[in-house]
Amino acid sequence: MTRKCILVPKRDGERVRAELISKGILDAGRKIGSDDRLLFIPILTDKYEGYEVTEADLEHQEHIPTDYRELLDIQEEFKQELPTSFDVIGDVAIIKLPDEVMRFKHQIGEAMMSVNRSLRTVMMDSGVKGDFRIRELERIAGEGGSETIHKEFGVRMITDPSKVYFNPRLATERSRIASLVKEGEIIIDMFAGVSPFGLVISKTSRPGVVYSIDLNPDAEGFVRRNMELNHIENIVPITGNAREMIKVLPEADRVIMNLPQIADEFLTDALSGTKINGMIHLHKVIERSELDHFEEKMMKDAVSLGYEISIDNITELKTYSPTMSVYVFDIRKVK
Repeated sequence: MTRKCILVPKRDGERVRAELISKGILDAGRKIGSDDRLLFIPILTDKYEGYEVTEADLEHQEHIPTDYRELLDIQEEFKQELPTSFDVIGDVAIIKLPDEVMRFKHQIGEAMMSVNRSLRTVMMDSGVKGDFRIRELERIAGEGGSETIHKEFGVRMITDPSKVYFNPRLATERSRIASLVKEGEIIIDMFAGVSPFGLVISKTSRPGVVYSIDLNPDAEGFVRRNMELNHIENIVPITGNAREMIKVLPEADRVIMNLPQIADEFLTDALSGTKINGMIHLHKVIERSELDHFEEKMMKDAVSLGYEISIDNITELKTYSPTMSVYVFDIRKVK
């Protein structure tokens, strides 16, 4: 019998499989198929962003638990409080736990490792802290620390979410932006972290230079290590305030603004540092009901400052809360 599956390049197979497990949508009742280039990974949904969905005749297999909750011997009332998804960065899983199940944290960690054998350690996330957007982590299973190598579209990224910002859920967005980059572009990433946007862009496109700015002094060291690891030379890591740094950099063809809570507060600075017809990719978390209002406000604010912009694309990147989502706005500077 045919089953829904996504077509995944073999080099990305383990990462995508781990993502599907973390989201609870891997179809564990079917074996993964393959041809010379692609894996046919069975899924329980009708679509998966960033990948082509098809149907294939995949071999049946005995049920293998892929949901850590199946392995936990705890009361049903507590199981209902367990998160349905978690982040996987390299060989590190990161999960947020509500207070109601905190007493089971080590059991939860061991169960997660049992269903995902590629994991080295499981970390409990107590929240993001400070201006550097780093996570407060505690190991609840496995061994070692939170530094890891995350693989994405053929790029290897050394990162440590306890020291520097990194979001594994933006892989598709990074690939999308890289596909838009033209040869020789000047790119500024205002809030770069370990520079995953810059790394994917430099590895898969041909930009002139990518300026990767971050306020966190630890970020620059990670960027330099990643440049060496991936044999990339056209990223310039900069430690400093993006608002000040953009004033002294060449005008950009493209600006990336991945700071969803307050990116719009830096839009004026981004516009001042962008060429005419240049593109700004602004990430913003907003109420879904306020989407149209936010778009109109950006247009009016730009005009009041002497700029004209067009919003060429709006895409929902992920759900943030029951009423809010993170969106990316592709903003073109018209004048």
